[in-house]
Amino acid sequence: QVQLAESGGGLVQAGGSLRLSCAGSGRPFSSYAMGWFRQAPGKEREFVAAISWNGDTWRHADSVKGRFFISRDIGGSSLYLQMNSLKPEDTAVYYCAAGSDMDNYYSPRAYDYWGQGTQVTVSS
Repeated sequence: QVQLAESGGGLVQAGGSLRLSCAGSGRPFSSYAMGWFRQAPGKEREFVAAISWNGDTWRHADSVKGRFFISRDIGGSSLYLQMNSLKPEDTAVYYCAAGSDMDNYYSPRAYDYWGQGTQVTVSS
């Protein structure tokens, strides 16, 4: 089992920045590919970013490319999402997830473990 806990969400004005963190515990965190997803009210959970177990491969959704950056503490137990130039449409609950299927990094079904989520609200 892997336990995940997100932090760093909050209220920010459009154009601002936030850094989300995800702390892992339990089974070796470093052996899993990791991802960030988000879910806005009334919408499906959508892919934001993913990173391979060793950090040498990463992907970002087109909607956040150039603004958000995923990183991880290699060999450690932390995952991060640096979010810059935030927009009101970025408002959602953000989840971190761990899984073994980097080939399908964009799909929630590729991930086995999920955190409880952290709210990000961007005001206009």
